[in-house]
Amino acid sequence: MSAFVEAAPPLVNASRFRAAHEEEWARLDALLQRIEKRSVRVLSEDDLLALPVLYRVTLSSLSVARETSLDRALIAYLEQLCARAYFQLYGVSDSVWRDLAGFFTRGWPSAVASLWRETLVMLFLTVASTLAAYWLVRADPSWFYGVIPEALAGGRDPSASAEALRATIYQNKESGLGVFASFLFGHNAQIAIFAFALGFAFVVPTALLIVYNGLTLGAMIAVFADKGLGPNFLAWLAIHGTTEMFAIMISGAAGMRIGTAIAFPGRRSRMAALVAAGRTSAIAVAGVVLMLGVAAILEGIGRQVVTSDGLRLGIGMAVLAMWLICYYGIGRRHALHSPH
Repeated sequence: MSAFVEAAPPLVNASRFRAAHEEEWARLDALLQRIEKRSVRVLSEDDLLALPVLYRVTLSSLSVARETSLDRALIAYLEQLCARAYFQLYGVSDSVWRDLAGFFTRGWPSAVASLWRETLVMLFLTVASTLAAYWLVRADPSWFYGVIPEALAGGRDPSASAEALRATIYQNKESGLGVFASFLFGHNAQIAIFAFALGFAFVVPTALLIVYNGLTLGAMIAVFADKGLGPNFLAWLAIHGTTEMFAIMISGAAGMRIGTAIAFPGRRSRMAALVAAGRTSAIAVAGVVLMLGVAAILEGIGRQVVTSDGLRLGIGMAVLAMWLICYYGIGRRHALHSPH
């Protein structure tokens, strides 16, 4: 007789086997149903931690069921359960559109809302520099040439007549205001990008860019106001400028968040603080790109279609109100419930 006898496969009682593990299978099934009906975000932290453990337990049960030739119905049930769990744990996202909806309804607004302190700083710098340039140019028009580059002014300087300035506000031709508006949009887009990118240099370049943008705005307002066209210019500017200026402030706020994280990391390491700040700032700036696109569309409408000052101002204020509700209504609510 051989010293070694091949062991027979263990006999497993199907009823006892099911009774020992059915609770785990049922919990995994319930978690998967919740994910499939809604999303993984509905699970609690305990459920998220339990999900891979339950998957491995069920996978082990499937292996035992196959090895011991348990009833086919049980094996089929476990195979299906394991396949569903594998897809949720290791598969691709079930809906790209759901991810995009999450970005627009939660991720982007809450990221901007979390930058509210930095945004207030950017607002203060913008308003202060705008008022400073306005009063300087009104007191001495020569200050205008030290603030506004000739390409940006395009003939809209203190020497221009009221008729020439009025024509730039209301004409629909591609020349004149069209060139100026296109240049202004490109200028503001560059300011927004650099305000964010230069935040790494301890915020100083970002703050200077925001101040310069405010000086440019104030000097230009002063030129039109000197000819009695201040409200008209502000109405033309409002239709797209409220979105553009807000986008620039958010970019500056994002840059400031990164710069302050580097300079003052707090209890975290400098790298950890930078990563956390960079994640929030990057999401906010991704939304800024969309804001600038919206501003470009509004600018085109304002130049080509809308010529009423009241309507221009109304559109600009309505769009601004929409951004404020999106960020500090919807976004603020999500930011308060986030783990940050």
